[in-house]
Amino acid sequence: MTEAASNTHAEGEWPDKAALVQESDTADAASGDESRVAPRITLLIRAAKLVSSHGEFVGVIRDVSETGVCIRLFHKAPKGDPIELHMPGGKVYELKSVWERDKESGYEFAESVDVTQLINEVGEFPKRGLRLGVCFPVRVKTLTQSCEAVVMNLSQQGARFECEGLFAIDQSLRIESLDGGFELKDVRAKVRWRKDNEYGVVFDDTLNLSDFARLAARLQCPDLLS
Repeated sequence: MTEAASNTHAEGEWPDKAALVQESDTADAASGDESRVAPRITLLIRAAKLVSSHGEFVGVIRDVSETGVCIRLFHKAPKGDPIELHMPGGKVYELKSVWERDKESGYEFAESVDVTQLINEVGEFPKRGLRLGVCFPVRVKTLTQSCEAVVMNLSQQGARFECEGLFAIDQSLRIESLDGGFELKDVRAKVRWRKDNEYGVVFDDTLNLSDFARLAARLQCPDLLS
């Protein structure tokens, strides 16, 4: 893959669907490198979730083989052993950290994986975006009421929260962090479902991947952003 191709997408503007490029081994052969046994495939671009003892974080798979994977992050790599790679379709792979430079990290799989299966995963929710199990307090506002709530999980497209307030399906809301916090600022959303005191909302404006990733780090492990 050429340098121009690798820089096609600016940080935070990754496409929603993965495009797969099989890397040629010609360059390695020319350089006399015969150490690579497992064929490598560059994934442009597959978002996935890294889970460690510090929380759940967003990354982008850039390179994968039967034995390891390279992941692009939007902050420092989360620590912990083991670390799990959660794919959007539901598959989970146990990882061990090997190296880190800039915002890319290399990991070994605990067990050899089927690369084709990883790429073409089909799970219970094959089209579902990344959803993080982060919990934090917010304030939910309408034209007539304002009440505190707790976000239970978050995606780029929406959130699930618990609240004692009563909202109607399709009602428009504004969601913001408590006490002037900067995690969320006047996010506009619409109620899609409710069950008892739980609500699912979809955001009017989807969070880009960079903002989503950095928000997750700020909520769970702010040191990763320093």
